[in-house]
Amino acid sequence: MVEESDLSNLKYLEMVMKESLRMHPPVPLIPRECIQDCNINGYHIPKKSRIVINAWAIGRDPSTWVDLYKFDPERFLESEVDVKGRDFELIPFGSGRRGCVGIQLALVVVRLVVAQLLHCLDLKPSRWYVTT
Repeated sequence: MVEESDLSNLKYLEMVMKESLRMHPPVPLIPRECIQDCNINGYHIPKKSRIVINAWAIGRDPSTWVDLYKFDPERFLESEVDVKGRDFELIPFGSGRRGCVGIQLALVVVRLVVAQLLHCLDLKPSRWYVTT
């Protein structure tokens, strides 16, 4: 049986989770309100403007990610990028004070459930699989 204390040893599972969240963020569009006038990349954004941050597009930014449409957990092998939005390269749960309050619970539960499924089930590829 996999326990929460085992999760820190399951590095590949963490990489798979990060790659899954990069490709399919649970919150693809993050609404915000601009609290002061600002300029971003030459665009003026007035105070009180409602903006939407596209977390889905951030996970597919070609200036950050190589082979964006390929599911490749190994891209996180030497990477310090985390899913908590610290670096803004990957923000599936938003970031900062307005980020998802349940992020820590979600990260533990997802890893624990997937690890338990992999531990308990004998998974085999179907004869009906898609090749790329």
